[in-house]
Amino acid sequence: MSKSVLLTVILLFAALSAPGRTAARPPDTYRIVHTYPHDPDAFTQGLVYVDGYLYESTGRNGKSSLRKLDLATGRVLQRYDLADKYFGEGLTSWGNDLIQLTWKDELGFVYDRATFRWKRSFHYSGEGWGLTHDDQRLILSDGTPTLRFLDPQTFSESRRLPVKDENGQPVSNINELEYFNGEIYANLWQTDQIVRISPRTGKVTGRIDLSGLIDKSQLPGPDAVLNGIAYDAKGDRLFVTGKLWPKLFEIRLVPHK
Repeated sequence: MSKSVLLTVILLFAALSAPGRTAARPPDTYRIVHTYPHDPDAFTQGLVYVDGYLYESTGRNGKSSLRKLDLATGRVLQRYDLADKYFGEGLTSWGNDLIQLTWKDELGFVYDRATFRWKRSFHYSGEGWGLTHDDQRLILSDGTPTLRFLDPQTFSESRRLPVKDENGQPVSNINELEYFNGEIYANLWQTDQIVRISPRTGKVTGRIDLSGLIDKSQLPGPDAVLNGIAYDAKGDRLFVTGKLWPKLFEIRLVPHK
């Protein structure tokens, strides 16, 4: 081994062994269980699965909506269109309600899940990106490395959680969220990755690489990125899709060995 190669190996080993630095665990991958049709005009911002149906929030001014979907066919069974001035964002369920964010209006909406009847509005500061909930609180992302916890009745903020990667660096562009199995799963905007976040510490506990999930030649452009995570707790099924994607996928996670 030459001196230059030996020096490179030593420096690399030293960098990986430096205090406070953690060697990143390779990401998990996936197996496609089933492929379903999805509206290619739906700019998916939020996705949830409740009692046998998918519910979706779509974005873009003039095209934002709340939808109830038939999983097998992708058919829109029920729809509520937002006013043109609103850009729909994250979505979650709470009890018999659906709760939807908007992007820059600092305004959210509560609907009756059965009828899509608008019930009330609420305010929050900053942008709205993704929304999910644990057993007690709503969890909101705003594109920054910080998640916010809100009371589901008053929508007052109760906690902020800085999110950091395996090396303690802030994680930006946290987008659509889903909470299950005691962790927060989050799309990272403009990537093919989902990160798993500890709701206690904010640390990224794992990553899922969804590269190759869809043939990108089928997509209309750079805005058609991975976004949308929904979990069927009764059936233990995980669904993912993307903005303007013609397909929605049921996947099974494959842990890295």
